[in-house]
Amino acid sequence: MRRTSEGNAVKFNGLRWRLAQGAAAMVTAGLALTACGSGDPGSSSGPTRPIKHAMGETKVPEHPKRIVVLDQDKLDTLYTLGVTPVGAALPDQTAGMPKYLGDSFTKIKSVGTLQEPDTEAIAALKPDLILGSKFRQEKFYGELSKVAPTVFTDRVGITWKQNFLLDADAVGKKAEGEQKLKAYEQRAKELGGGLGDPAKLKISLIRFRPDEIRQYGPESFAGIVLNDVGLGRPEGQLLADKSDKRFATISPERIDEVNGDMIFVSAFGEKAAQEQAKVTAGPLWQKLPAVKAGHAQMVDDEIWMTGIGVTAANKIVDDLRKYLTPLAG
Repeated sequence: MRRTSEGNAVKFNGLRWRLAQGAAAMVTAGLALTACGSGDPGSSSGPTRPIKHAMGETKVPEHPKRIVVLDQDKLDTLYTLGVTPVGAALPDQTAGMPKYLGDSFTKIKSVGTLQEPDTEAIAALKPDLILGSKFRQEKFYGELSKVAPTVFTDRVGITWKQNFLLDADAVGKKAEGEQKLKAYEQRAKELGGGLGDPAKLKISLIRFRPDEIRQYGPESFAGIVLNDVGLGRPEGQLLADKSDKRFATISPERIDEVNGDMIFVSAFGEKAAQEQAKVTAGPLWQKLPAVKAGHAQMVDDEIWMTGIGVTAANKIVDDLRKYLTPLAG
């Protein structure tokens, strides 16, 4: 009996030793995983997949839940896809979220400006994906990539459709993005058909900024929407002699050179709105044929100029239908 008791004790102690060793191994593995996660942003977010973008290739979560966006077009994109980001950079410190995106976006945390995103504020939100723009934030890419997987589009304006599809892919909604873009393009085409020969209508785009007046060309966001509808542009706004066909400045003294069957006007900020009111009340503006005919229309700058996405593009189509249908008829 004594030998049996001693044998049982040995077996018990051996079992206890093996259990202790197993527990230690589990703790070590857990620490290793934690260390790996801290050095590889997003690694704890589950499965990942590679996304090629303006800065290279990044592994992003298959289903990101906490997204921070650093440009206006990304706000429109996520809204279009039914996703609400946890943080967003804005044009300046006083700007709020675009009103046309509705109340749900007003609660999004501000994380600095487009030109100077606040990396500490971004990190505090614990994002699992950051969407930005090489054009605006290239110098911040390295720092941002240490916070979370970061995907950058390249340019703005002329590439807005490609940017939309890339961002849609990055958030795991590629197919839905393709469908939304196709539906917008179909709406634009149908509007053009309803206007008869839309190319005969010459549409002018004028934007007042705090320090200048711009004429927007065929490679701007709104200009591309006009192209999708098939509308014509005044010869001066085709910017044929310029490498950058997004916009060109025009002085208040030359505002009488603006022409077109319809002039759409917007203003970026309060100071610009004051200048717009001053210039459009002046004699040079008032003598324009389109103005005399009542064919100059103020539009929402957040939609026409800074929206840069499918939702904003659809709203521009709505405006075009409202204001151009009487001209075509």
